[in-house]
Order: sequence, then C-alpha cells, then structure tokens
Amino acid sequence: MDIQIEKKKGLKPKHYGYIALGALLLFLGWKLIFGSSVSTFRTEKERLSIAEVSAGKFDDYITINGNVAPIATIYMDAYEGGRVTEKLIEEGSMVKKGDIILRLENMMLYEQILASESNLALKQNDLRSTKLTFDSRQVEGRRNLATAEYDLQRLKRNYEQNQELYEDELISKETYLLSKENYELAKKQYEIVKLQTEQDDELRETSLTGLDADLDRMQKTLSMVYERLDHLNVRAPADGQLGFLDAEIGQSISQGERIGQINVLTDFKIEAEIDEHYIDRVKRDLSAILERNDKEYTLRLRKVYPEVRNGRFKVDLVFVDEKPETIRAGQSYSIRLQLGESSDALLLPKGGFFQSTGGQWVFVVNPNGDEALKRNVRLGKQNSRYYEVLEGLQPGEEVITSNYDSFGTAERIVLK
Repeated sequence: MDIQIEKKKGLKPKHYGYIALGALLLFLGWKLIFGSSVSTFRTEKERLSIAEVSAGKFDDYITINGNVAPIATIYMDAYEGGRVTEKLIEEGSMVKKGDIILRLENMMLYEQILASESNLALKQNDLRSTKLTFDSRQVEGRRNLATAEYDLQRLKRNYEQNQELYEDELISKETYLLSKENYELAKKQYEIVKLQTEQDDELRETSLTGLDADLDRMQKTLSMVYERLDHLNVRAPADGQLGFLDAEIGQSISQGERIGQINVLTDFKIEAEIDEHYIDRVKRDLSAILERNDKEYTLRLRKVYPEVRNGRFKVDLVFVDEKPETIRAGQSYSIRLQLGESSDALLLPKGGFFQSTGGQWVFVVNPNGDEALKRNVRLGKQNSRYYEVLEGLQPGEEVITSNYDSFGTAERIVLK
C-alpha cells in the first residue's frame, strides 16, 4: 500500500533568489521612471542652440557701441549777471572766438563803475594836493638851508677875523666872544635846517610812493570794473558751433549761470559705455578698430571715466590717423576694442547659457545627439563671438549654448 507524501509548505531556497531578482527589477524600474523624472528635462532639439567647441585663435577684444561727439565742449557761464537785451547768434550757428553772442545790462554794475571813477578822481586830487604841499615845503626848506649856509659862512669868517684881532689885542674880549657865539649858533642852526630838509625829502619820497601805489591800485580796480562791464557782452570762447543757448531777450541771468556751450569741431571723439566686468582691463592708450564702408579706422582710448553707473562706465576714443569723411556728431558706430594679444585657445561660441550659469557649467551633448549632460567647466576671457575655454571641454564636443532658465534643476536633457 502506497503512502501519500505531502508536499512541504513554505519557501524554498530558490524562491529567495526569485524574490531578490524581482525586487531588484522593481527598484530599477522605479529608479528609471521616477528617479529620472526629477533630474531629466525633455525638449525638442530644434528649439535649442547647439555649438561645437573648436581650437583656434582667440582675439582678445570686445565690441562696444559709441556715439560721435565733438573733440571738446566748452561751456559758457555768465561772468556777470544781468538782463538779456540783445541776442545776436542763434543755436547751431558757427562762431569765431570773440564773437558777441549776447548783450546784457546791469544797472548795479554801472553804479559801481561811477563810484569807482569818482573815488579815483578824488584820489588823484589828493595826490596832486599832497605833491604841491611837499613841493612847497621842499622849496622852503632849500631856501632856509641856503640862508643858514650863507649865515654860517659869514659868521665863521667874522669869527676867524676877530680871533686874529683878539690875539693881537686889537679888539675887546667881549667882541671876540660875541662873534664866536654867533658862529656856533649859526652852525647849530645850519645843522638843524639841513636835518629838517633831509627828513622832509625822505617823507616826501615815502608818502608820494605810497600815494602812487594807492593810485595804481585804484586804476587797476577801475580797469577790472571796466572788464566786468565788457563781460556783459557774452563772447564765444573758441571757434566752433554754438551747441545750445539758454537765454532769451528780457531774461535775467545770474552770475555764474550756465547759458550755453561751444562744440569744437576741429576734430571728433567717440563716447562709449562698457560693462563694468571689463573695468580692470580697460586702460588708456588701448587700440580699437572702427569699420566703415569696408574700411578700417584706428582709434586710441584717450580717457577712462572711473564712475560706474547702472553697471557701466564711460570711455572716450579718438582717431589716430584719418577718420571717415562723412563723420558727423551724433552718429553711432560699432567698435572693436582690443584688450590683449591674440592667442591659441579652445573656443566656445557665445550664447544665453552664460546668464544662467555664470560660465561655471554647461550641458554637453553626447555623440549620439539624443541627450546632454551637465558638466562643470572653467571659462576665461570673452569677446563678441567666443568664450575662451580653460577646463572641462574638448575640441569637437557639442554644447547647448541657448538659455538654461527653462531647464530648472535638471542635470540631464533628453533631446527629441
């Protein structure tokens, strides 16, 4: 009699292998479906800009836009305030240095001129009176000196004669002593008159010198006042074009107020603005090229303005040799500003990706062209066409160069 053998219930060892295999397959499927959906972005290849990395010469320049301006602008400020009585030249007209543009009137200035003239006349009269007084004293002093000298000589001679007579006992002692005393008195009086005359001469010279200096100062002051009067005629400070004129007949203008400008058209300069990213590399005397009608014109960077506004700073460039014949103020030109020498480098065409990544990473397309992966790179200098690749890319590799903002946080781009 056969005995039925019951099958053992439960998992056999081989079942564990099947379970493990199934779990692995489920994990891989979940990773493929859900994991890749977080870091993957799908898009059509035609909607993207893709460029190839290449080896070549990197021209270290930037392209800037500039506007033609006169080589110099001279501002006209009112030396004197006043009311506009006449307007002789209109805006946009060509002027010569010294041409009268406006005439002003200033009643207070006229009064100052009359007061200065009156003071000068009084000072001149004082000087004449003082000179006459000193001249009279000088004549009187010389007359007194001559009289004192004559008396001294006469009394000296009388004294010497009486001395001889007294020694011969021909005159009395009293007569002799009297002549001696008269001589000594005349001698002292002569010294006093001589000293007074010398002092008067010194005082005359000192006083007249001071008065002459005062008179010269007053005359110079009056001349300056007359110059102020001439400044009521607003003149062109240089040859050129009257750029603007902010004055109308009857208008009151304050002293120092800006009323116009002269554009010097003997030459031109180009004013341009550059991104502050280049402020450390832009220096004076850099070279630049302007292309016009298939012809190149060389420029030199003449001035760099240190002030930065809205992320940009200003520069002035001037032509080195010839300039376009049809150049006019206000024209716009595109200019290549050379920052350094050309060198061999890996070149990546410029694109909108730089604004998204700052040049720290890019999406590199695989050889099949069906996906692109995120890769860290290091970029160097840039010009209007290329970035200089320092690390992370090889010649022949393709990079998505369009903007990455729509990719979000994806690290893998699937190209359809």
